[in-house]
Amino acid sequence: SAPEVVKTCRCKRSCQHRYTERQHHTEAAITRMAERRCVVVDGASLTLQDLYDVSEGKATVCISESCTPLMKASEDVVRGFVEKDQIVYGVTTGFGYLARTAVTPSKSADLQRNLIVSHCSGVGEPFSLPHVRGAMLLRINSLVQGISGVRQSTVQQLVDFINHDIVPYVPQQGSVGASGDLAPLSHIALSMIGEGKSYYKGTLMPTEKALELAGLKPVHLIQKEGLGLINGTQIMTAVLAHTLVRAYSLFEWALASTALALDALQASISPFDPRIHRARPHAGQIYSAEKIRQYMLGSEILEAHKNCKKVQDAYSLRTSPQVLGAIKDTLDHARRVTETEMNSVTDNPLIIDGKIFQSGNFHGEPIALVSDFVTISLVELGNITERRIDRLVNPHVSELPPFLARGDSGLNSGYMIWQYTAAAIASENKTMAFPASADSIPTSAYQEDHCSMGPIAARKACKVLDNLERIIAIELMLAARGIEFHTPLKVAPKLQSTLAATMVHLKPNVSDRYWGDEFEAVLHMIATTPCPGERETQNPEETAKAAIAAATAAAAAGAGAGAGATHGATVVRSTLM
Repeated sequence: SAPEVVKTCRCKRSCQHRYTERQHHTEAAITRMAERRCVVVDGASLTLQDLYDVSEGKATVCISESCTPLMKASEDVVRGFVEKDQIVYGVTTGFGYLARTAVTPSKSADLQRNLIVSHCSGVGEPFSLPHVRGAMLLRINSLVQGISGVRQSTVQQLVDFINHDIVPYVPQQGSVGASGDLAPLSHIALSMIGEGKSYYKGTLMPTEKALELAGLKPVHLIQKEGLGLINGTQIMTAVLAHTLVRAYSLFEWALASTALALDALQASISPFDPRIHRARPHAGQIYSAEKIRQYMLGSEILEAHKNCKKVQDAYSLRTSPQVLGAIKDTLDHARRVTETEMNSVTDNPLIIDGKIFQSGNFHGEPIALVSDFVTISLVELGNITERRIDRLVNPHVSELPPFLARGDSGLNSGYMIWQYTAAAIASENKTMAFPASADSIPTSAYQEDHCSMGPIAARKACKVLDNLERIIAIELMLAARGIEFHTPLKVAPKLQSTLAATMVHLKPNVSDRYWGDEFEAVLHMIATTPCPGERETQNPEETAKAAIAAATAAAAAGAGAGAGATHGATVVRSTLM
């Protein structure tokens, strides 16, 4: 792994120096590049945050100097096979079922171009620009490891594309996730050779024109390079990785939104006692319970109803740490798998110790399975959130005005239909919960007879996350309205910044009106900015330990012995608030 100092310091200067020599940038462009951090690609240390920053245009890319001899060595091995007229899959043979057909060395370069253009069979809407940038970064990270037989000058074309803001036009449909993401990666390779369409600084145009504007030239592929560029799992992995970064951010909003709804509904803090969760020590459950508890500590609303006669809250309130905690654990597992895949070599054949190995690293099963797992967890987060939304507007259970309406009852419907919207979205998400990885259809005349469907799984996860953002935004909006009915009582100090950030987008609630613009503003906030409360509830594991220690000490001293079982008046309230 490259030292951190290389990532943040030395590479900026080397990156600027290289582009000055090649005269690919104006001085102004060099300055802009130098202002962004540069991700040094070494094949081993790429993180989700690295990918997200590059995908969103917040970082440039350069190749670690340590990778140069590795790529040169594998390039020489491939050249030797061609010169000796050896039979090597994808180098001197056809592809897939046609692997049994030999190709003469004189035509091996033509073989690579034909592979690219024939495999550009993608259809449908294009992938987003961030997803394609992410895929290019991952392809670079795979190829620089030097066991794919691709020249550094060819890999540099992908680096130049990212740094010059050239993004190939890549249709979404067409990959079955084995042999890798052939169709979408072929569209990226098509732009590398100067054909097809690409976005240049966000504008779609013929790739030839984009290259001209950027001062770049098409690459001319040689032996194995076409296969090395298109055989891998980079599209599905890029989509899932980008989705995971967004999901982690949304999860923090969901914790704050849950706490806001709990306070609006006058729920108990008792189920969030860290001693409960130590008895079932799933990491995500402990994390979620403590985050929500921190958001509720010191709430004036909570204090006002501590002696109410309610014994237990509904599951959507009381078991939120268990449900959200399992979702957090799922995201963490998916992150581990995804970051491993991001730093893997996933094409075929591989060149290791001077030998050619026929392999199956291109099979997308690891990403397919965790993509489906992520999708299911996000669907479930939408399910429990919708249930709390219903409780916020449901006069049978909320102890709030029916549907949070102001003005004359009956004349004003309030937020009644926003629960319908949340229910519709949650139901739509459930239709995408069926695992794509459970399916397989043979391809290439039965040669490729088991496929992962990983790209479909990753795309579904992204779609479900888009929908989930809308459900969370609805809960935030309605919970904030519910809190208003408890005025002048205030929420807990650590929840006030989240409430304030939400209320900025909400106009005074005096009677029925169109609330769509306010919803869109809240949605944009949670989709593009970190939750303010996240900064105020740091290190939940440590605060949970401290709370347990304090409660244990108080119990040992006899404090709170024999506390009653009312909704709030328990030993938990006296020692942990």
